[in-house]
Amino acid sequence: MSNDPGITRDEALTLLKEHLKNDKLVAHCVASEAIMRALAVKFDADPEMWGIAGLLHDLDYEITGDDPSRHGAEAAKILEEKGVSPLLADVIKKHNAEGLGLERSTVFEHALTCAETITGLIVATALVYPDKKIASVKTKSVRKRMKTPHFARAVSRDRIRECEKIGIPLNDFASISLEAMSGIAQELGL
Repeated sequence: MSNDPGITRDEALTLLKEHLKNDKLVAHCVASEAIMRALAVKFDADPEMWGIAGLLHDLDYEITGDDPSRHGAEAAKILEEKGVSPLLADVIKKHNAEGLGLERSTVFEHALTCAETITGLIVATALVYPDKKIASVKTKSVRKRMKTPHFARAVSRDRIRECEKIGIPLNDFASISLEAMSGIAQELGL
């Protein structure tokens, strides 16, 4: 299967902003993109393909957010109509495998799931600091928050731990994610 995502980053961002009006949701997608690009480098994969998957994974969220049985599938349909890579559409669909009755099996699929999920934990951790900046967050703080179920309770710890299914220990994954998000902190407003 081709590594060409079938859509440029600029086209993907424009498409995302056409479908998502919530700035925090757009920021979540941009954060997911940054982590996915870092993971692509780690796995010697295509940073463009992986980054765009992170950027577009919640493309349909504002129309499917209350219906997990459609989330991801609607995004895949939109992307297929745009002529993007079938691989890209499939990976995006499988980030919500649980809601769609599918299974994740590839490094790419697990990477997208854990990457997009840890963004919420990192943002929530940053927001408890007085300066509300990612620069203040340390890897050990993220690990500590992972162990506190009442902190950012909507963030699935199991989905974050999928990093271990692709051979990245949780501590390393938190560090990679934090570094990736720190690199775009200004864009995220954090």
